[in-house]
Amino acid sequence: MAADIGSSSLGLPCAFSPKSRQYLALCAQDGRLRIWNTESKTFHQEYVPSAHLSATCTCIAWGPCRTAKEGPQRKKRKSEAGQVEEKADLLALGTAAGTVIIYSTLKGALHCTLDGGHSGGVNCVQWHPEGSLLYSGSDDTHIVEWDLQTGKTRCKWKADRASVTSLCVSPDGKLLLSAGHIIKMWDLETKELYRKFTGHSTAVTTLRFATTRPPESNGLYFLSGAAHDRLLSVWQVRDDGKDKNSVVSFTLTDEPQHIDLFTSNDKEEALRLAVVCKDGQLHLFEHFLNGPCKKPLSPSCTVQISGVEDSPVPVPLLAAALGADAQSVLLAYGRHLQPVMERTEIDTEERHICLTRDVKTTISLSVETSISKVKTPIVNAKSKILVPGLPGHKAPLKVAPVASEKRKKGSDTREMSIEERLGEIDLSVSGTTKGTSSLQTDNFAVLLVQGLESKDSQILNKVFQTRKELLIKKTVSRLPLPAVLPLVEEITKRLQGHPYTAVLMVRWLKAVLVHHTSYLASLPDLVSQLGVLYHMIECRVKMFHKLTKLHGKLFLFTTQVATTDSSNTVTDVDHTAKLVYEEESSDEEEASGDEGLPDEDSDNWEDEEAMEEDKAGKDMDEDGRRESKENGDSDMEPENESEEE
Repeated sequence: MAADIGSSSLGLPCAFSPKSRQYLALCAQDGRLRIWNTESKTFHQEYVPSAHLSATCTCIAWGPCRTAKEGPQRKKRKSEAGQVEEKADLLALGTAAGTVIIYSTLKGALHCTLDGGHSGGVNCVQWHPEGSLLYSGSDDTHIVEWDLQTGKTRCKWKADRASVTSLCVSPDGKLLLSAGHIIKMWDLETKELYRKFTGHSTAVTTLRFATTRPPESNGLYFLSGAAHDRLLSVWQVRDDGKDKNSVVSFTLTDEPQHIDLFTSNDKEEALRLAVVCKDGQLHLFEHFLNGPCKKPLSPSCTVQISGVEDSPVPVPLLAAALGADAQSVLLAYGRHLQPVMERTEIDTEERHICLTRDVKTTISLSVETSISKVKTPIVNAKSKILVPGLPGHKAPLKVAPVASEKRKKGSDTREMSIEERLGEIDLSVSGTTKGTSSLQTDNFAVLLVQGLESKDSQILNKVFQTRKELLIKKTVSRLPLPAVLPLVEEITKRLQGHPYTAVLMVRWLKAVLVHHTSYLASLPDLVSQLGVLYHMIECRVKMFHKLTKLHGKLFLFTTQVATTDSSNTVTDVDHTAKLVYEEESSDEEEASGDEGLPDEDSDNWEDEEAMEEDKAGKDMDEDGRRESKENGDSDMEPENESEEE
């Protein structure tokens, strides 16, 4: 029996269909599901989930083979009734949004959607051998048991303190392995914890049962692999509970990314194991599971693939599947957008094997065979093929019609010199009218392409100094596709410089993303090529968040300082009165004072003064003095007395 790992947090999830291995299911970075036929090596189906951009696929698992109807079929005869063929049909896709999508390959459409069970992203999905039950583990630390007949949850329980990163159901369907940092074994009937296994320091990404024996016979083994770990550990489930440590370990060159194995049914049958690591190498193991082994086991055979160039480049392996024969292996290598599938015979007696393959020719052949409606045109040997070029590469040549007629009539067929050609170009350019001038966008596009090809900083500076949005958009839209990626690299380089140049470069980057996103999305190595740009933008955005916090604090601080300064200036009050309000009593006093003043026109002034002196006498009271001061008479009295004398 073959088991296949379909969920991997290290790379893009991929899985072979069970039993016949007829199909290979791949989930791309854009969330699309692509299914390839391994026998015909052609593209079979593609499915785009409705939320493929916001909820990408994180794990994938094929369901057990079943008998399903492929649309309308004719009635079978009695002789054909017993010949029922089981096919791989259902695929379970776990998404980052917490939903599980069930896709039917026979129908070529969505079978059902399981939602409402998880509050976090789904990390792993695993089918029950019966096919009607499905288990999923999530970042919300829970395991959910789904019933596919009703599309609802049957049971949900908390599995770990950390995220559940891997699941595996035993071949008899009675036990379930789950792992975060700790591996736990559950009884599926009672949902009770059966056993715990500790030994990994990082999140466990791989769990597979290695034997089909019952746990009572001390013959139940399973495999586990963790992130950032170059070992595959083998654990034995014992009756006495003395299974705290792993019994066997397999050494790898990198983290395990894809695993395929044939389980051993008894002690005399060896475990066959194929492991594809993150570095693109395949390791084959064969071992008899009959107890502990102290030394870690090295692979019996290691397989690598390289190109046929002068300086060979390694071609990464994506997945591998063991055949019924000990030496036959099904390989999938290359890129996820166009994988190459090949069934080969490998001599396991050799420790290291390197296969040289021409991946480019294989891809082109597979694409040609898959497209059958395209016909190649028959081209005559005498005909000329005009290749469309960029507008503006050649100056417009407009020769006078008289000169052309004379040249046709003349018998002299000598070639024109370079001076004559340049003179005609100058004449044609000067002869053009003022109204018909060439577009500036064409010249900018040509200059930009020339600057990118020659890496001339002067030309690029001249082009990048423009601030007109319309001119930038038209220039970028007229660029040929091979010049888009060098333009993005040049923009990335200039964005890392002075902030003033970064302001100009952001406009060019925006125009490139608006016009050429579809082309950039088709590049398979886009993530590695745009990693510097993404990292730089992320760092600057983080710094901007900190600067906004600092700006807010400084603004509060400056406003507080301004308010305290304004409160201090309020104490220095101007003592000059802005408004004087006089009451009625003061008016009466002023009037009485005016009455007491001597009138210049009165003739009886002397008689009145003399009478006052007789009445008051020389000894005047203080009250009288105060009254005279209030009435304004005190200053006048000594002068008046002297005048009398």
